[in-house]
Amino acid sequence: MSTRVLLIDDDTRMYELLAQYLGQNGLSVTHAADGGRGLAALEASAYDAVLLDVMMPGIDGLEVCKRIRAKSRIPVIMLTAKGDETDRVVGLEIGADDYLPKPFSPRELLARLRAVLRRSLPSSVADRLEAGGVCIDIAGREVRVEDRPVDLTGLEFDLLVALVRRAGRVIPRDALLGEAGRSDTVVGERTVDVHISHLRQKLGDVGTRLIKTVRGVGYVFAKEGP
Repeated sequence: MSTRVLLIDDDTRMYELLAQYLGQNGLSVTHAADGGRGLAALEASAYDAVLLDVMMPGIDGLEVCKRIRAKSRIPVIMLTAKGDETDRVVGLEIGADDYLPKPFSPRELLARLRAVLRRSLPSSVADRLEAGGVCIDIAGREVRVEDRPVDLTGLEFDLLVALVRRAGRVIPRDALLGEAGRSDTVVGERTVDVHISHLRQKLGDVGTRLIKTVRGVGYVFAKEGP
């Protein structure tokens, strides 16, 4: 069965181009011309990933992404003509898994789609991690802190897994996305700082105590011990 992708974008010409190119590479693309139709399509059928335009009439892409994340962990890549870092931060903060500014090549989009799809698959190695009261179910992409469920965005989850896997070792800012399997996500160091700050807040006292900033270098998940 081919991978099913839902494209929510009012650009019909782009749909035709992507449907042809992605179809040649084993992905089936369904088109929804606006946010309302896209949300209805997700309710009516199952998809493996969503390509979501930000600037659309009616319900914009940011609001659509919020509504998707309220119900589902399906991988979402946001597409927009806006390419500055602030827009990337907003898209990732509301739960998008990746961000691709227009214009883009179908080849790059395919690579990013494959990357987010790989990350959404259960891991066969080290399916659970525990450290400092934080329990991570990698296969289910769920986090609990002292038995309290914590809702994280896709990027926050991957950053936490990277830090916990290398607990006690400093990870430089410029290497952290690579450790998190996000080397294909183009953001600046300030963006990483913003996501680490949000991650600390969501984890509560545990996050503040254990996710340490090493000034001028990066971050470390501190090992607790006597």
